[in-house]
Amino acid sequence: MLAVLLALTAAICFSGSDYAAGLASRGSSVVRVTVLAEVTAAVLLVAVVPFASSQAPSSRSLIWGALAGVGGVVGAMALYLGFKYAAFSVASSVSAVGAAAFSVLAGLLFGERPSALALVGIVLALPAIAAVSVSVDPVSTGLTAESDNFVAPAGGNGATNPAGHPRRSALGRHAAGVVAGLVSGAAFGLFFIGLNRAGSGDDLWPLVAAELGAMVTVVCIAAVTGQLGLPSAGTRWFSVLSGITAAAGTLTYFLATHRGLLAVTAVIASLYPAGTIVLARVLLGERLTAVRMAGLCLAAASVALIAVAGTG
Repeated sequence: MLAVLLALTAAICFSGSDYAAGLASRGSSVVRVTVLAEVTAAVLLVAVVPFASSQAPSSRSLIWGALAGVGGVVGAMALYLGFKYAAFSVASSVSAVGAAAFSVLAGLLFGERPSALALVGIVLALPAIAAVSVSVDPVSTGLTAESDNFVAPAGGNGATNPAGHPRRSALGRHAAGVVAGLVSGAAFGLFFIGLNRAGSGDDLWPLVAAELGAMVTVVCIAAVTGQLGLPSAGTRWFSVLSGITAAAGTLTYFLATHRGLLAVTAVIASLYPAGTIVLARVLLGERLTAVRMAGLCLAAASVALIAVAGTG
């Protein structure tokens, strides 16, 4: 029961982190937002972990922790990019289903034996991804040509493409958001798996390795792309808030995954889109079509089946 509660807490923290970073990324560079968020998370964990750990870390745990950090930051940047091109409900749902499926498969490979319901859940994930990926009118994403946060795709000219088809341009942006969500799911799967394989929950040093690995990765990306610097002034507090909640989510997930099966804790933590979607619906007014609602229900059923199977 404790593992479930910790995993649910992680999901809540991740949803808040994603929402804050998503808002920041709609008004600033994804890379710069991620740099500030990761630096914030790293500072917090480096300040806490040395006083909470009771044993020295092994090289194996540090390597797995660093791999998890790389996966986490790549997943975060892909997700924030998805938020920039598609609705919060689309990018986050695709990401979560992908992360849950990868984690269950990894658990099976590592010797965990959830019931056949887990496989049913993974099968349900496929139509779920298709349903939430059905494009809607661009106004539902809050990214219209008149929006101050609208960012035209490279080579485009705003809401209309060179042939003068605004709908086609919107479809292209939506597809980019879906692809970003899929990449994010795979990377977050590595994050969940890496922290699970890093070692005992009594030793928190893998969290430091994860955050330092994430920070080094995103700083290198920022340096190579010429985006090493702070995000725009109006988005900095959202970036810092994202880092704080992400650090809390990482800590609680790490504790959860060493008190329960990977196939259970990773899937429960993958419920993070629920909070993000609720916040986007209430605060941003994102619309949910009947098809997308059906997709979200399928995604919820998929996650629930995988979690129930993992307890068998």
